[in-house]
Amino acid sequence: MTTSLMIIGALIIIGLAGYAAHLLIKLKQQTRQQQAQQAAQQQAIEAREQELLGNIHYIAAAMLEERCELSEGVMRIGKLFGILGHTEQVISRYPALFAHFEVIEQHPIMEQRQALAKQQRMKLDLIRMKSEAALEADINQEAQQLIKDYALYAK
Repeated sequence: MTTSLMIIGALIIIGLAGYAAHLLIKLKQQTRQQQAQQAAQQQAIEAREQELLGNIHYIAAAMLEERCELSEGVMRIGKLFGILGHTEQVISRYPALFAHFEVIEQHPIMEQRQALAKQQRMKLDLIRMKSEAALEADINQEAQQLIKDYALYAK
């Protein structure tokens, strides 16, 4: 009787040990999968950041080549820095760009602009043009600096 109880106890212990080993193996697999997913997500984030920085370089070049209007380029670059979360780090490096961005940031575009009364559109255009005129030379210099700073990300 005691021998059979000992055998049953040993079988239970062996079964539980096997189950514990199975759970440990499963846990290691899940951990590896999570690490692989995190690495893939990090790579995707870095690739996206590289792409956006390359876009900043491209837009700055387009501004200097006059393929992109000054205000449009400033708006796009300002928003891209915002998406990247770099605005606070670069605002002091490109002050004219961000000064103009601050002026035009809230200006409506596309359908919203068309919905405005003509006088309101003209008023916004005047504000934009004054800012452009005052900051154009500095913005162009900063665009040249952007091209240098982000040449690594050029496509």
